[in-house]
Amino acid sequence: MSDVKSALRQTAYAARKAAFAARVDTGAVAAATAHLLAEIGPPAGRIITGYMPIRTELDPLPAMTALHGQGARLAVPVIAGKGQPLDFREWVPGCALTEGPFGAMIPERGDWLTPDTLIVPLVGFDAACNRLGYGGGFYDRTLARLSALGPTRAIGFAFAAQELPPLPVEPTDIALDAIVTEAGVIRP
Repeated sequence: MSDVKSALRQTAYAARKAAFAARVDTGAVAAATAHLLAEIGPPAGRIITGYMPIRTELDPLPAMTALHGQGARLAVPVIAGKGQPLDFREWVPGCALTEGPFGAMIPERGDWLTPDTLIVPLVGFDAACNRLGYGGGFYDRTLARLSALGPTRAIGFAFAAQELPPLPVEPTDIALDAIVTEAGVIRP
């Protein structure tokens, strides 16, 4: 299974790289941001996590900034350690950042928050909202932990070009509630 997922990751990385290169010309970030804000709905009083984009990931910062301005508390993931679920540190536009594991920037300080909605990065996805991540299992462990605490929505954020044929699913894989792309919203 890991060989199959590895090959799919390579396909998805190539598609994401091409979509990332075209994003300015096509207006993909603006379109995806509008779809994401509509999918999240009224943010006031909610705790929503985004992520600090790395490499060619679709940039959620415009949406995060808008959500913050509309009364949501925002957080970004912090890797606690290998095999552990993610923790989430509060993020506000312009906060001081430091480099965390895998080169993702994280807030230097801030409250630790438990989100009700997650904007999730991914390498690839399928029409059933299965997510292909980087292979560490961080989001699967995190979603399992959060769902045990109460209702949690997980929304993938990606370029439409990252869609793959049906993905192989392992027992520990957790499907997302929706995938938002520049082309619209996909729900299982």
